[in-house]
Amino acid sequence: MINQPIILFDGICNFCNSTVNMVIRNDKKKLIKFTALQSDTGRELLLQYGLPVDELSSFVFIENRKAYTKSTAALIVCRYLSGLWPLLYCFIIIPAFIRNIVYDFIAKNRYKWFGVQQQCMIPTPEVKARFLP
Repeated sequence: MINQPIILFDGICNFCNSTVNMVIRNDKKKLIKFTALQSDTGRELLLQYGLPVDELSSFVFIENRKAYTKSTAALIVCRYLSGLWPLLYCFIIIPAFIRNIVYDFIAKNRYKWFGVQQQCMIPTPEVKARFLP
């Protein structure tokens, strides 16, 4: 079992890959691990937490043996980042059903706006250790 926080992300989504790269740059303590939703590890984690394996419109953040999705996951991730990112966590006071309207709109259009890759992101050698198989 992995005890570090984990982000599960859509490995072919350009927006999602850019977000992962931003987290890598701003997670100065290198606490967060990553895996694609499409990977075997990603699917196993989704099943373990009772989440659908065929739903790729949300990234998932696992922390302290609890899985968070959509805007809640994004805001919790911000607490791990350096700079001004942790300030975004204050939006957690807005009810999730309201926050997720914006999240779902972006998720629905992310392929159209940002494009897709033919394969999952391949991490550079210096950050490869932070990716689960």
